[in-house]
Amino acid sequence: MMVDLHPIKCETFDPKSKTNVDPKGFRRQVDTYRETPFGLYMARGADHPKFGYLESWLLPELGLRANIFHYRDGVVDREDIYIDVVDINIEDGVWTTRDLYVDLVWNSGDSIEVVDIDELAAATSAGLISADDAEKAIESTLAAVEGITRYGDNPSAWMKAKGIDIDWADTVTLVPAP
Repeated sequence: MMVDLHPIKCETFDPKSKTNVDPKGFRRQVDTYRETPFGLYMARGADHPKFGYLESWLLPELGLRANIFHYRDGVVDREDIYIDVVDINIEDGVWTTRDLYVDLVWNSGDSIEVVDIDELAAATSAGLISADDAEKAIESTLAAVEGITRYGDNPSAWMKAKGIDIDWADTVTLVPAP
């Protein structure tokens, strides 16, 4: 299988200006930012063909970004929670993430699935990610898989047991499709 080799994707979250700069450099207006002792919650509209709203939790202690994509009608391939393995930094109130290639996909009733480990290997071989960052990605991935599995294949139950009580919006309004 051919791997889509790309540099690390970086993203900026600025609660003060209520903006999010996505990996392609687009500045997005954010509806809600909420900082907690364990992380940062973000909710914003999305003008993506497949989904119209995005909720994310940046969780520095875990090296993870948990996401719910609110999909448009007719989109078949979905997940309940999509988790990016990331490096998170906070400076002067601005949060930044560096996506470390590996992702975890979870649907209620299913086991956690690790995806894109091949991207991590290819990026490491190509020098796009340092050995230290690759090791950090693997450690975060293994800790998450072990913890989620231990708590009945439920990411939220695992996080709650670690004192990380994430929540999601009850309702959202999708941004119109592009």
